[in-house]
Amino acid sequence: MGNTITEKILMAHTDLKEIAPGQLINAHVDIALGNDITAPIAISEFRAAGGKKVFDKDKVALVLDHFTPNKDINSAQQCKTVREFAMEHGVTHFFEGGQVGVEHALLPEKGIVLPGDLIIGADSHTCTYGALGAFATGVGSTDLAAAMLTGELWFKVPSSIKFVVYGKLAKWVSGKDLILSVVGRIGVDGALYQAMEFTGETISNLPMADRLSMANMAIEAGAKNGIFAPDAITEEYVKPRAKRPYKFYASDADAVYADVIEIDASKLEPQVAFPHLPSNVKGVSQAGNVKIDQALIGSCTNGRIEDLRIAAQILKNRKAAPGVRLIVVPATPFIYKQALQEGLLEIFMDAEAVISPPSCGACLGGHLGILAEGEKSVATTNRNFVGRMGHPKSEVYLASPAVAAASAVLGRIASPEEL
Repeated sequence: MGNTITEKILMAHTDLKEIAPGQLINAHVDIALGNDITAPIAISEFRAAGGKKVFDKDKVALVLDHFTPNKDINSAQQCKTVREFAMEHGVTHFFEGGQVGVEHALLPEKGIVLPGDLIIGADSHTCTYGALGAFATGVGSTDLAAAMLTGELWFKVPSSIKFVVYGKLAKWVSGKDLILSVVGRIGVDGALYQAMEFTGETISNLPMADRLSMANMAIEAGAKNGIFAPDAITEEYVKPRAKRPYKFYASDADAVYADVIEIDASKLEPQVAFPHLPSNVKGVSQAGNVKIDQALIGSCTNGRIEDLRIAAQILKNRKAAPGVRLIVVPATPFIYKQALQEGLLEIFMDAEAVISPPSCGACLGGHLGILAEGEKSVATTNRNFVGRMGHPKSEVYLASPAVAAASAVLGRIASPEEL
């Protein structure tokens, strides 16, 4: 009996010759990630356990991206705690200030996370890195402390669901629409503690930015991880960035899956997740007349240069509707500079957008785009729970950059085809 790609990567990080779903294992970690919200707790637990030195200064990543630039005294203290720990332990991959980007866009861009890796992060969207053919999953801060101390962590081997996606995508339909459709189909617990493995002809032709968006939202279906078998597109992305060896894994032909779900992507239109669940999904043509107060384009889901190019294509020679706050957040300094060089920032400014520094702030209701009572926002983010971006009586509608840009122009949830 063969193994899935998830099982192979996990097994390769143990001394075991075989593993099976449901089995508890101890595995070596390639990268342990924390941010300015989750790392301070991990640091406290690390010290409480008697930690004197991180297991490997090259395998710990600390990114100050959530409440930065510091929004208040408490956030400044959080960052100070992480900064001092990083300096004390000589952590190689420490990012703040002008170097910081949204962590799940920054680490792939820097070649810090690679195919075949086992990556844990004290942030639920760590599953993003499965787009590269890595096993990546979110953990709690105490687990991060254990990993920073020992370089190991325990896992329950997940069973896998294979999603076979076929058919040519229609214009304006992206990886974001695919994953919203999947979450809408199976529900927020439809892949609970399972691996979501994406395959098929549509996936094989999907650019890396779209794969990253899809893997990012695997957690919104309750998954332990999302994963793509690496291929030529992966190699093209990874090769110029990698500074250490990496390995491509693929599922065996006789691997056992908990379920196989086929999706005809050719029938898909742009999707929108209505409040207050990522699974409350409708086609944009079924959205009705939902007037918005804010449109946010950015985040670890859709703040990459490809996303900004799509938004700029729609916003060029247009302006945000009166009463709509348009916020654009390039996910990393490199993306910000690229957008500047390509003239995208000028297009956004002409559209009367606010251009934010790289930050997670608005997505989690921290700062740089909080919603007031009764306000509605279309956002390219990944989560729309009650109070996610501000007041408990605000509403968040999840969509692609194309839909967010079109909605900003028309002042309501809208398809780009309406422009």
